[in-house]
Amino acid sequence: MLITSTQNPKVKTLLALQQKSSKRRAQGLFVVEGQRELQHCIDAGLEIDSVFYCPSLLTSPIQPIQSTYATYEVSAPVYEKIAYRGSTEGIIALVKTPRRQLSDLQLPRNPLIIVLESVEKPGNLGAILRSADAAGADAVIVCDPLTDLYNPNLIRSSIGAIFTVSCVACTSEACIRFLKDNGIQILTAQLQDSLPYYDTPMTQGTAIVMGTESTGLTQQWRQAADAHIRIPMLGRLDSLNVSVSAAILLFEAVRQRKNQKNDVPS
Repeated sequence: MLITSTQNPKVKTLLALQQKSSKRRAQGLFVVEGQRELQHCIDAGLEIDSVFYCPSLLTSPIQPIQSTYATYEVSAPVYEKIAYRGSTEGIIALVKTPRRQLSDLQLPRNPLIIVLESVEKPGNLGAILRSADAAGADAVIVCDPLTDLYNPNLIRSSIGAIFTVSCVACTSEACIRFLKDNGIQILTAQLQDSLPYYDTPMTQGTAIVMGTESTGLTQQWRQAADAHIRIPMLGRLDSLNVSVSAAILLFEAVRQRKNQKNDVPS
């Protein structure tokens, strides 16, 4: 089917799903742009609803991924209308939203987890997911989220890491209970009453918990923590962007775990 009008009902639906989280929740669908992101999505086992593509913009054929769901060819003007960003290789898909819960997480013996409380900016969450993927983190848990996990900006900034890292949303209360029940230590990133992050062991099952840049973590997380950690600030400012802080702390855990393996006698 060729779509040449921006007034086509399917085009209007796609645009509404891009722009409104209420529409994404109501229809159980979200939008993925770009061949790389879509391939990560498929590899993660998510169910594709439909695909829209513009032949003149495709950088590779879509035949391998078009057999089980509806595909719609669109004209260049229509694609320009529906593309959320500039270079997306001529392909956009509607994907069914997965219903993931804490109980769905499959964790190894000593997991490394990032927990984010009330993170507002999709770009920050996307960047943290990229760092979590790079560090081999086992999960990202978003508590009391102020943005939905399938916001187009989040998917774009994560370059598909939302699909490569196990990610769930829940309340802080449920997350704390889950971590305690599974014997995972809770390390809260905060300035007050804290030790430098490199002086805190992270080789056992560990959840690194971070809050917003403006208000930090709520008291319930501070009280639930097994230890409080901080990144020493040597300049005149007192904080880093939350995504930068997450990357530093994740790779400290990676460093410690690698050193522990190297210290084990053969």
